[in-house]
Amino acid sequence: MSAASTFCVSHKACHAPLVIALHCSGGSGRQWRNLAERLDDSYRFIAPDLIGAPGAGTWNGAGTFRLADEAAGILEMIDHHDGPVHLVGHSYGGGLALHIAAMRPDRLASLSLYEPSAFHLLRQLDSEGHEALGEISSIAGAIHDSLINGSYLAATARFIDYWSGAGTFDAMKPELQAALVRFLPKASLDFHALIYESTPASEYARFGFPVLILRGEFAPVPTRLIACELVSRVPAAIGAIVPGAGHMGPLTHADLVADRLVRQILFHDTAGSRAA
Repeated sequence: MSAASTFCVSHKACHAPLVIALHCSGGSGRQWRNLAERLDDSYRFIAPDLIGAPGAGTWNGAGTFRLADEAAGILEMIDHHDGPVHLVGHSYGGGLALHIAAMRPDRLASLSLYEPSAFHLLRQLDSEGHEALGEISSIAGAIHDSLINGSYLAATARFIDYWSGAGTFDAMKPELQAALVRFLPKASLDFHALIYESTPASEYARFGFPVLILRGEFAPVPTRLIACELVSRVPAAIGAIVPGAGHMGPLTHADLVADRLVRQILFHDTAGSRAA
């Protein structure tokens, strides 16, 4: 993650409110341009391209990839900022945002998540949660196997269609398909990091800052269960449903999602309202 691979709006002083928005697996910081457009230039807005995104490079670390490896650069941003920090995340970016929030709970002004893929929470649930974890583990296993046997295209199609609906991958332009196939090795790392995240679920119950948990009306079972679990577990959390949306709501219903996120940020901005 570098300045060259970061979607950034405004370069205000360090005391200005900072919004950090984290994208989903296979996406990029540009996912959040609708949100950036709704915040005026009194905000610093940073949407970093996470590892594996086009132009961001690959992960070359030793050992098992963890959320902590992805979080390091974002924690550094937070540590070097003197003002309030609003953290936003979707899917993998939502699971990553939860990890970061647990590391810096004293620094956040708010946390807003759209269907965070905090798969480790499914272990805390009943049989429905365990079945959902098995479903996710099956997809993760198929991706891992494809990296060994070379069936990248089929595994990428399964990954995309699971989150976006049957036939989505086949309907994409060839250049987008090729880009997603290239992302597949990082998708495997993302799944593993999310499933085996080590932050205890009890840490989230200690969050004292406002938390918004959004999910689509047609959310897949795993992320629906996770969203509901977070709303029930985090005292300061509120939940909301985006009508007509699925897991990819921040892209398919970008205006609706961005409007709701901006309301959350402005309401909890200690420096006051700054609507564009």
